[in-house]
Amino acid sequence: MNKKLNLRSMAAQAVELVVEQGQSLSNVLPPLQQKILDKDKALLQELCFGVLRTLPQLDWLINKLMSRPMTGKQRTVHYLIMVGFYQLLHTRIPAHAALAETVEGAVAIKRPQLKGLINGVLRQFQRQQETLLAEFAASEARFLHPAWLLKRLQKAYPTRWESIAEANNQRPPMWLRVNRTHHTRDGWLALLEEAGMKGFVHPDYPDAVRLESPAPVHTLPGFDKGWVTVQDASAQGCIAFLQPKNGEQIVDLCAAPGGKTTHILEAAPEAALLAVDIDEQRLSRVHDNLKRLGMQATVKQGDGRYPTQWCGEQQFDRILMDAPCSATGVIRRHPDIKWLRRDRDIAELARLQAEILDAIWPRLKPGGTLVYATCSVLPEENAQQIKAFLQRTANAELSETGTPEQPGLQKLPGAEEGDGFFYAKLIKK
Repeated sequence: MNKKLNLRSMAAQAVELVVEQGQSLSNVLPPLQQKILDKDKALLQELCFGVLRTLPQLDWLINKLMSRPMTGKQRTVHYLIMVGFYQLLHTRIPAHAALAETVEGAVAIKRPQLKGLINGVLRQFQRQQETLLAEFAASEARFLHPAWLLKRLQKAYPTRWESIAEANNQRPPMWLRVNRTHHTRDGWLALLEEAGMKGFVHPDYPDAVRLESPAPVHTLPGFDKGWVTVQDASAQGCIAFLQPKNGEQIVDLCAAPGGKTTHILEAAPEAALLAVDIDEQRLSRVHDNLKRLGMQATVKQGDGRYPTQWCGEQQFDRILMDAPCSATGVIRRHPDIKWLRRDRDIAELARLQAEILDAIWPRLKPGGTLVYATCSVLPEENAQQIKAFLQRTANAELSETGTPEQPGLQKLPGAEEGDGFFYAKLIKK
């Protein structure tokens, strides 16, 4: 662990890996955080998430203040300047400290000859800040989203797209799920208040608690004993529609990292649950979650399109299909999604979702329930997907969630509410 590592240069390199090489911040950030002191981990995370959240604004400013962009081996400096802008605009870090640490970042990335350039651009921004921000507020870039995604939001939600974009640009609230096998939600809330923290309940989801302020998990009463789990409120809605029962055969498809797997077992501890995911590495998270909560499930690596490979001819009472999707409903939690996704991905994802639906439906027992869920806000992956499925599947019937003409229930991201999420409950006739 190195006390002298420069956090600004580390943030710049992380953002560069996301934007230039298409790597997920979830993969890039943890190895970097292992190199630094615990007290610095939150700041590194804030710088990375913040720069990716506000990337179009920071890029716009660089284009205004520099005659030509940094390219090639100097490209990391481009992102280092962004880190500097972000601190000056969006954090409480004193300007002198933000400037000094950012300029020093040039040494850490072996570009000491560019310290003067970085210092000059940041100071020029300070002098022109008011004028520049007024001009930016009138620009197309002010929504902080790629053009293709804004276009899709405008088409799908002609009167609400701006509020969706605005919600995507906020820091997310911290939602928890109280483990009903240990405490009632109100009982755990009382323990939270005894610990000096405050929480708020959700009107629709009986296990959900929103913290007044995000907190480290180790400070939450009984976290290490499995009393509570970090999970967004909207994700908890899946179990309200699945309604698992003890003794049933249930499959959680696309299960990693296991939040919904463990929620099923909290609702039905004696269900025979099979958790399946295509990504073997991510399945380790399912095992970790089961272990922390002291639960048992069968966990298998497998592709939802080929169920014979992982369950033979077995049939299930209930299937939760948390479909692979664009994740456009959870951008506030994962701002890198805006820069990792491409317009062409949506049609490819919709095809994959349809293939999995068609493959898994025959494994549902007559009278059984399948809940199709995504953390997307795009109709192609949601209402349109389910409408097409109902039209081609004679023994599928929509239940509780919308109408055959407009199937499913679409949640949009809100300031203090859950993430963007879609559910459709289907019964096999």
